[in-house]
Amino acid sequence: MDISAVLAMLGLDFSRMLPHVVSLSVAYVLAFPIGWDRERSERSAGLRTFPLVAVAACGFIQATEHMLHSEPEAMARVVEGIIGGVGFIGGGAILKINSSVRGTATAASLWATGGVGVAVGVGATDVAIVISVMTFATLRFLAPFKTE
Repeated sequence: MDISAVLAMLGLDFSRMLPHVVSLSVAYVLAFPIGWDRERSERSAGLRTFPLVAVAACGFIQATEHMLHSEPEAMARVVEGIIGGVGFIGGGAILKINSSVRGTATAASLWATGGVGVAVGVGATDVAIVISVMTFATLRFLAPFKTE
C-alpha cells in the first residue's frame, strides 16, 4: 500500500498537504543553522529546539489561515499569540547566576526563529531567509566581540 492510498483512507488529499509540507520544511531548514550554532556553542536550546519552534510557528499560521484568511485582525491575534508564546519559551533560556545574566542571545534567537516560522507561514519566505541569515550571522560572527 503506498502513501497516497493511506492518506486517501484517512480522508487526506496529498495535493492539499504538499504546500504545507513544503512550507514547514522551509521553516525547518531555515531554523536548522541557528539551532546548529547554539548546539555547537553548548547552549540550553539547540539543534532540536530551534527547528521545532520554527515549524510550530509556521504550523500555527497555516492551520488557521483557511479560517481567518478574510479576517486580518484575527490573523494578527494569532501572530501576537505566537510571538508571546515564543517569548515565553525564550524566557526559560535566560539564567541569572550571581551578578551575571546568561542566555539572552539564545532567547533572542529563539524569538527570531519564531519570526522565521511566522514569515514562512504567511508566505513571506524572503523575509524568513533574511531573518535566518541575519540571526545566524550575528550569533556566529559577532561572538568574538562579546565581552564577558
